[in-house]
Amino acid sequence: MSASTCPLCGQRRARRACPALGHQICAVCCGTKRLTEIQCPPDCGYLVSAKTHPPAALQRQQERDARFVLPMIAGLSEHQYQLFFLVQGTLHQLAETGELPVDDDVIRETAQALAATYETASKGIIYEHRPSSLHAERLSRELKPLLEGQEGHRPVASERDLVEVLRRVERAADKARAALDGGHRAYLDLVGRLMQPAPQADATEAIENGAGAPAPGSSVIIP
Repeated sequence: MSASTCPLCGQRRARRACPALGHQICAVCCGTKRLTEIQCPPDCGYLVSAKTHPPAALQRQQERDARFVLPMIAGLSEHQYQLFFLVQGTLHQLAETGELPVDDDVIRETAQALAATYETASKGIIYEHRPSSLHAERLSRELKPLLEGQEGHRPVASERDLVEVLRRVERAADKARAALDGGHRAYLDLVGRLMQPAPQADATEAIENGAGAPAPGSSVIIP
């Protein structure tokens, strides 16, 4: 890799000095990884400019994200909707820690196995469907206490709600790569953007203009 190549993508020329990383990166990585994979300082000139004048590429990405997210949440009850974003936030946190090697395939396999387990339990049969990969098995063990509640606490949702949400996570992780033109972490990258806090002024303005409300803790406006 040459000195002028972006160290994040390894493809494009690095032309922007990134104060968060301490070296130069390309404009595409600056725009797409801002506040998700890169913890930008609030006084970064590129960040300030982007908030004031969102580039067309970012607007297109937000529109594409919304088109992908809407079918994911269509028909969910209020409780299922909150549960869906609780799962997204947990997946994002686990992926960000780096303790688990998580990608879209691991998430798909984990959601598939957990959903099958709760489907079986809803029929009165206790049988744990286990993922075939070690990484998915570890992720499943991390998620189960969240979904089922700690000892002495009630589960966060019924088995029916858990199945509904987990099946949607499974489908989203399976389809994200093609729908969002991403790599093996297309879904995780989407979740990172969903978890990005929306500036209060932007969210208020969007709601007043009839665009809808942001997803919980999200910069993506959901009609």
